[in-house]
Amino acid sequence: MGKAKNPRRVADNEAMAKTRMLRTSPQKLNLVAQMIRGKKVEKALTDLTFSKKRISDDVKKCLQSAIANAENNHNLDVDELVVAEAYVGKNLTMKRGRPRARGRFGKIIKPFSELTIKVRQIEEQA
Repeated sequence: MGKAKNPRRVADNEAMAKTRMLRTSPQKLNLVAQMIRGKKVEKALTDLTFSKKRISDDVKKCLQSAIANAENNHNLDVDELVVAEAYVGKNLTMKRGRPRARGRFGKIIKPFSELTIKVRQIEEQA
């Protein structure tokens, strides 16, 4: 008499990975996520490896996690995977400050983001 199994959040030919608390602004993270949307997984990993953006290493980790989920949990073929979706969301914002002239206070905000990557298996046309 246990609980009923939760339904899957993604389709049968998809797998997902989510990374929270990435220390960068969502706008900067979206530039890197934009680079990999719609690409084959191998090409996306190569692009992230050679990207000059600091956050691309964390995006690469999330993509590798999505690939591992597809392979191990959902029995999908790694060679046929495509990055179906890569979207970015806001997370918390640390508020810091710096004293300025004439008794004022300069506000410094340190944003965090979260990243969701979905990979989908697509059969290659011969």
